[in-house]
Amino acid sequence: MKIEARNPEEYVKKIPNERELGFSKLRQTILDNLPEGFEETMNYGMIGYVVPKSIYPSGYHCDPKLPLPFMSIASQKNFIAFYHSGIYADHEISKWFIEEFPKHSKYKLDMGKSCVRFKKPEHIPFELIGELVKKISVEDWVKLYENRISNK
Repeated sequence: MKIEARNPEEYVKKIPNERELGFSKLRQTILDNLPEGFEETMNYGMIGYVVPKSIYPSGYHCDPKLPLPFMSIASQKNFIAFYHSGIYADHEISKWFIEEFPKHSKYKLDMGKSCVRFKKPEHIPFELIGELVKKISVEDWVKLYENRISNK
């Protein structure tokens, strides 16, 4: 399910009613905890949080015209998706998140390499997401990203 939107506010307005409150709270949790330097934008048809080209002019290696992506949130067909590149790129953060999740949720963790899926908005552990968002600064993300890219 792709939502066509020019900006994050328009995206949120197009989310199904039963998800809008939880999705908006997830977005606000990210914004409240987002380290300085990251920017909210539309990225790949989702609300994205990126390192802007003003900070990292090289951009994303897959398409250098784009800023370096870090996180995204989306309303998919059957779930709300939270994408966090740090979970994928940093084993310690991934391990921490997997260990912490049961302390914040009575539901089973539904997670891919960088995607955490929430079938119902009320299943989102907002406090844990806030903690995760704070864990990586722009500088840390750029270093981790460049290290991963150079190792390929």
